[in-house]
Amino acid sequence: MKNSQSIYKQFSQKLIFATTAFIIVLSFIFYGFTKATIYNELTEELIKDAQLIKQMSTNSKIDTSGFRIVTNENVSIDMVTVRGLEELTVRRYKKNKNHFVEVLYPFDITEHRFIKVVKNTNSANRMLNKIFQNLFILGFGGFVMIILYAFTLSKTLLRPILQINRKLSNMNENFLTQINKNTLPLEFHPLADSINNLTNRIQTFVKYQKELFIGAAHELKTPLAVIKLKSEVTKRKPREPEKYVDTLEVIIKEVDDMNKMITSILDIGRQEGAQFEKPIEIDIIEFFNAKVQNYKLLAENEHINIDYKKDIDHFITIIQPTLLNQIIQNFVQNAIKFTPENKTITIDITAIDGSIKVSVIDEGTGIDENIDLFAPFKRVGGKAGAGLGLFLAKSAADALGATIALENRKDGVSGTVATMILYSNPTCKI
Repeated sequence: MKNSQSIYKQFSQKLIFATTAFIIVLSFIFYGFTKATIYNELTEELIKDAQLIKQMSTNSKIDTSGFRIVTNENVSIDMVTVRGLEELTVRRYKKNKNHFVEVLYPFDITEHRFIKVVKNTNSANRMLNKIFQNLFILGFGGFVMIILYAFTLSKTLLRPILQINRKLSNMNENFLTQINKNTLPLEFHPLADSINNLTNRIQTFVKYQKELFIGAAHELKTPLAVIKLKSEVTKRKPREPEKYVDTLEVIIKEVDDMNKMITSILDIGRQEGAQFEKPIEIDIIEFFNAKVQNYKLLAENEHINIDYKKDIDHFITIIQPTLLNQIIQNFVQNAIKFTPENKTITIDITAIDGSIKVSVIDEGTGIDENIDLFAPFKRVGGKAGAGLGLFLAKSAADALGATIALENRKDGVSGTVATMILYSNPTCKI
């Protein structure tokens, strides 16, 4: 199995390789361009000299002031006969460690006569060698600079990742801290936000789990103490049969309360399993249309009316329906529980920028907004219950990425407004 390399090494190696290859290619392009330019200029000069010689042979009045080639010791001129050749020819060759450029310029094609101009290009070659050496020295220095730059840049880019990694490695369920975005580049801010949101959720989860365990122990301890006390009192002396029946009824009631408590705690475990339910595509409005009919039947048993309002006809999204049902069912059941007879519960669905807001509005006594009602075992209003319904609803909302809230009505009527904002995803259709 191949050992995986660190990001630092991979980035450094790739940066060194890519930059070095770029410098090498650029150097060869520059060298080739310079060489071609020098030899092209030499060739053009020789061709011009050959043209001048041909013109001088046919016109004695030609100005020869520009004819410098005859006095150049590195140039030789000759008239040669070359059969089978009908056009200008240029070639470069090496002879006895000397480099030459030869031009055969047509003088008389019918006689196969050409002006042969040969120039020694040793000086040009020495200049090109010098240029190549300088490029090599610059390339080697650039390679060293690339290595230093690659390692420095790699460390700079890796520093935020290492900072986040150190922060995460030092965290545990008892020590969760926020990542300071001010010390991170802008590109890492979304990652820091995601991690901070996750740590907030973990903190909330750990807090509620601790409260759940402590609350469960406390809630179960109280009925057990009642059962034990009643049993011990009854055991002390013989009593009338009616007294034993009373004691048994108390015990049965406490056992029923404990059974409800255990059932609620088991619901938490079932909810965690529901979070792994496969999301499916559903129409939220059709989902509520069907559920409201059931809620109306429940409310009629308590002599309560339900008013159902919506300003959209369809909202299709991919979601886990079990978790959604758990939230809304808890809202409606609480509303029915705390709403007096002959009052009205309103279920209102509105569209908000591609998302929907579901509000369940009752006409009960309201709530104390200073109490965290989403914590486990929080019971208000003097109604029976385990106090885990809203805790389950909050957990379900977190799993769905939804937001839920409870507040008192602001329209001058006594009651509570339970809201859920279900955010849209790329597959949503309204």
